[in-house]
Amino acid sequence: RIIGLDFAPSLEDLLGAASGDGRNPHVDLINPLLIVYTSGTTGRPKGAVLRQEALVWNAVMSQHMHDMTAADHVLTVLPLFHVGGLNIQTTPALQLGATVTLHPRFTPEATLDSLARDKPTLTVLVPATMQAVIEHPRWADTDIGCLRALTTGSTQVPQGLVGAFTARGVPVLQVYGSTETCPIAVYTRANGDQRAGSTGLPGLVCEARVTDDSGQECAPGVAGEVIVRGPNVFFEYWGNADATAETLREGWYHSGDIGTRDGDGHFFIHDRKKNMIISGAENIYPAEVERVLVAHPDIAEAAVIGRADPRWQEVPVAYVVRRADCTVDASALEAHLLGQLARFKVPREYVFVDALPRNAMGKVQHFRLREIDSPLVPAKAGTHGQEKRELDSRLRGNERT
Repeated sequence: RIIGLDFAPSLEDLLGAASGDGRNPHVDLINPLLIVYTSGTTGRPKGAVLRQEALVWNAVMSQHMHDMTAADHVLTVLPLFHVGGLNIQTTPALQLGATVTLHPRFTPEATLDSLARDKPTLTVLVPATMQAVIEHPRWADTDIGCLRALTTGSTQVPQGLVGAFTARGVPVLQVYGSTETCPIAVYTRANGDQRAGSTGLPGLVCEARVTDDSGQECAPGVAGEVIVRGPNVFFEYWGNADATAETLREGWYHSGDIGTRDGDGHFFIHDRKKNMIISGAENIYPAEVERVLVAHPDIAEAAVIGRADPRWQEVPVAYVVRRADCTVDASALEAHLLGQLARFKVPREYVFVDALPRNAMGKVQHFRLREIDSPLVPAKAGTHGQEKRELDSRLRGNERT
């Protein structure tokens, strides 16, 4: 059953409006069912065509991942236009006959209210929404013991966020995938071995590999592109044959994500291939630097991009949002990073801004930062002045696009 907060008609109303002879129509599993748009964090969004079978097998993997049954109650606070909000828990729960509570939009207050009132057993939060819930004044006083698992997923899931929930007795499951995989491809299991920083093992009906530029599978611990094959993988990009041919090759979806796997097959995702910075022949994964930056107590969020450099090809630059009333400066951040990262990974410049450009799912749009960053070159650290004010103005206008 579906429980709408303020918008759903009754089941009787829906049945009264139905027509036909009462027989279920024939459904061919290879028929297209959905066109879902990619998040566009590295460029223009593309419409991924998902077949009936993709949703069926995605649901099977979700049920396996969560050990989901009809007795579960899923709280959905992420938007249904996004494949994660729609398919990580919502449609799998409906297939089982479980209960789903839908929120028209995410707010931390409404989420905490629902946890206390509706007592859901499962929910999905991305890192940005996890952070918002944890920082809400009512976080500590709200009973969240109803949750038997919280599911999250992103290139960067700060361990501090995971720890905030596990400290209160809520296990955190991680899922890896994309719009093109419906989205479940790799995941940790509710009753399985969980390793810090890992997004888990390939799904029940999925194959996943880490490959080098020649297509050869990488040895454990060696970084390469994550590729996925299975019945949950998308059929094509709507109206974009070139992008389809580039991404789908010999049945394998080439994700554009850089990752590794350990000797036991557990996957670790490092960053988007397009975000990788090449500096003096060394590879720098922005997500690694960002994880260390946001671990600083005075930093609310951070994003790292590559800036063209005549000597090194590219150098890392950090866009940083301070926490309220904090005055941490570039020298303090450099000292913080040098104790944990190799020197070549430490940003050459820190740009302090009021907000980062994000899409509707809260993902940072690195490509927008690269577009915005170029007019700042060759400004020196701490000398942006008017440029920073203009940057803040441009970012505020695109926080939720």
